[in-house]
Amino acid sequence: MQNRKLLVHQTFAISALLLSTATSVQAADWSDNSISYLYGTHFAEPGIDGPIAKNIVEFTHVDGYKYGSNFLDVQVLFSDKNDPAAGGDNGSTEVYAVYRHQLSLNKISGQDFKWGPVRDWSLSGGLDWNTKNTTFAPAKRMLVIGPTINFDVPGFWDLSVMYRSETNHNGLAFAQEHDIRFNDTYYLETAWDIPFQLGSVPLKFKGFANFIPPKGKDGFGNDTVSETLVHASLLMDVGELTFGKKDTFFAGVGYEYWKNKFGNNSSNTSGTEANTPFLNFEWHL
Repeated sequence: MQNRKLLVHQTFAISALLLSTATSVQAADWSDNSISYLYGTHFAEPGIDGPIAKNIVEFTHVDGYKYGSNFLDVQVLFSDKNDPAAGGDNGSTEVYAVYRHQLSLNKISGQDFKWGPVRDWSLSGGLDWNTKNTTFAPAKRMLVIGPTINFDVPGFWDLSVMYRSETNHNGLAFAQEHDIRFNDTYYLETAWDIPFQLGSVPLKFKGFANFIPPKGKDGFGNDTVSETLVHASLLMDVGELTFGKKDTFFAGVGYEYWKNKFGNNSSNTSGTEANTPFLNFEWHL
């Protein structure tokens, strides 16, 4: 229980720090904050046989300012006992934070570089940060930077080609290396949030996907392999349908596909391929 409380406190601390950084430099022209809840019973973790149920609480902030935009997402993932915390029978708790900043070519130049299906061109940078109270005790720190295409769609759809640099931790006693510095590689990242109507029903399709090529050796001295993650949700605007309040409360379903999780080869390591349906609720503050 103490470990969970510590991780929750760390969540609020990292969220407050990144949000302060994202908004202090420039006053936002617009912003949106939301809290989400996700639940699924077939998540997976490397080295664990069988499915894992997880309750996930998520805070998301996005804003736009004079020269670009900020995105911050912090998840707290509560696993069941199949993914145990270190030194106990309780399920583990993970905190995962993502921050991205975009500098817009249109905004900086004061000109319109819209071209065909492209709305804007941006330079993106940011970080991924995580901690988890398992015996493995991961501590991912990933920095990314690279160009982004902002497609001209309702809502948004971005595609980035990044340069990435990652360090992590392996707390298992039999690991060859506990503090790992992976090879720097390229990184493909896309994210989208597209509203649409199906008859009289307001919906949106949102999610993200990324691809990481092999990044050298892991903490056991094994070669890593290419990793693919796709996480997508189809949500109904329940607030508009029931209370006449658009873009306030959404509910729906999602699906997550994760192949070769964390660069582990799914052909010889259990728990490294996940096919996970989940429930998704989203409330905009």
